[in-house]
Amino acid sequence: MMQHCTPQQLAAALKTNTAWQLLDVREAWEYDIAHIENSILIPLGQLMGRLDELEVNQPYVVICHHGVRSMHACYVLERSGFEVINLMGGIDQWAKTIDPSMPLY
Repeated sequence: MMQHCTPQQLAAALKTNTAWQLLDVREAWEYDIAHIENSILIPLGQLMGRLDELEVNQPYVVICHHGVRSMHACYVLERSGFEVINLMGGIDQWAKTIDPSMPLY
């Protein structure tokens, strides 16, 4: 069952929980515009071919622009044995509610 979190829940968790790894599945040009610090970039189209770069025992919060691509990525990752959480609203909601200095696009 796919888990979801809001930007507020993620921000609070990142202050106390260093176990979560952030996985951004947007394209490189999008990541260059705005991203959460220390996130790993693997575009959704490359994810299946790059699963070996991820730790199966590591929980991941998956991020995209609005939450749709990350939901697809979570589905792929869950079926491959990963523990994942989808960031609802993506980097767009993160920028609007957590980090207003982050550019919107």
